[in-house]
Amino acid sequence: MASASHRRSLRKRRTLVVTAAVAAAGAGAGVFVMNANAAPADLYHQVLPAKDGWAASGSGTTGGTKADSAHTFTVSTRAQLVKALGSASDTTPRIIKVKGTIDANTDDSGKKLTCADYASGTGYSLSAYLKAFDPATYGKKAPAGTQEKARAAASAKQKKNIVFRVPSNTTIVGVPGTKAGITGGSLQIQDVKNVIVRNLTFAATEDCFPQWDPTDGSSGEWNSNYDSVTLRGVTNVWADHNTFTDAPIFDKSLKTYYGRKYQIHDGALDITNGSDLVTVERNQFTNHDKTMLIGSSDTDSTGKLRVTIHHNVWKGIVQRAPLARIGQIHLYNNVYDATALNGYEVKYSIDSRAKAQVVAERNAWKLPSGAKTAKLLSGDGTGSVAGGGNLVNGTETDLVAAYNAANSSKKLKTTVNWKPALTADLQTSAKNLVTELASTTGAGVLD
Repeated sequence: MASASHRRSLRKRRTLVVTAAVAAAGAGAGVFVMNANAAPADLYHQVLPAKDGWAASGSGTTGGTKADSAHTFTVSTRAQLVKALGSASDTTPRIIKVKGTIDANTDDSGKKLTCADYASGTGYSLSAYLKAFDPATYGKKAPAGTQEKARAAASAKQKKNIVFRVPSNTTIVGVPGTKAGITGGSLQIQDVKNVIVRNLTFAATEDCFPQWDPTDGSSGEWNSNYDSVTLRGVTNVWADHNTFTDAPIFDKSLKTYYGRKYQIHDGALDITNGSDLVTVERNQFTNHDKTMLIGSSDTDSTGKLRVTIHHNVWKGIVQRAPLARIGQIHLYNNVYDATALNGYEVKYSIDSRAKAQVVAERNAWKLPSGAKTAKLLSGDGTGSVAGGGNLVNGTETDLVAAYNAANSSKKLKTTVNWKPALTADLQTSAKNLVTELASTTGAGVLD
């Protein structure tokens, strides 16, 4: 059951939702509005509250609030989800209610599909691929030839089946009490605007056909595709009360080829290619390595990549919580549990690089015995991390000072060129966050 403080927060949030809707309607946005005596807005028509992070900028984020009955769907299968999403270029407002868990690795009739099904007819086999590109005989050059073409063909079949393109003006929400979510799938939100994703569990997003890149690092790497949710070139997106996990297959169980882990997982929630005005709140990120990437490269999009991340729980996360480039990123009231979980051990939490302007304030870290505070941050010497009130095992700690003291080069800068103004629900102390957020974040909390 949600705590009293969280119930108060939800009541406040519903009030803010109504206020935001009224304000937007007055500006001609035409969103769903309730009168003062009406019941609270249902989960499917709620919009991002005013001042709730960067996604509240401009006209705000209203998703599919204006959807008519013909564009309001309840889906329980992959085929139904594909039909409800329609064309990625169709901007008609739509609400998609996900009831239960949708398995992306199924065909249109609901039959379970495996990696072998995707490889069938392409000529690909892992054993043949490993033989063809053994570094001992193939060398350090990009894979090419019969088996790489076959791998690409098999990969294309999987991609066609598990990647779901989301159009503008869409709300996707899990139906309460149904364990709503998508397993094995990748929600792709690309070159669109005004999208809401809430109350869903994203699990087991796996690439059947990782590609070997012998030029990646000194020893080469296996690289996979498919984030659970990927934002590329988007504007105004709100991700709220979702759960992200690799379960049931954790990285510790993955095989090793050519001396490198055969990695089948990519990102959990990546925000790249000039995406802007994004709010990520009250989610749980767990059992994952490279979790959240903000900015696809060191030259992504200056003036964009403005992201707010608040009241999330990061547990069993190795790195990228987040890795931030270029943009103005506000992290507040998050909980970072650095205790090793299912083989996932923390390398670092926050990485600020490529002149990123990060404000991290009033977050709480839980460190196991022997873990070093200096390793909670990372950077390339050009990024900044400002802010204060961060706690480590209950004690206020200057994270940047600890990091810089332990690093003779690539020190983090301590000033930023902006000041956060969109700070709804910002708590002045991180003291009670570990307890509070344990039961009030992730999928299945909203009612």
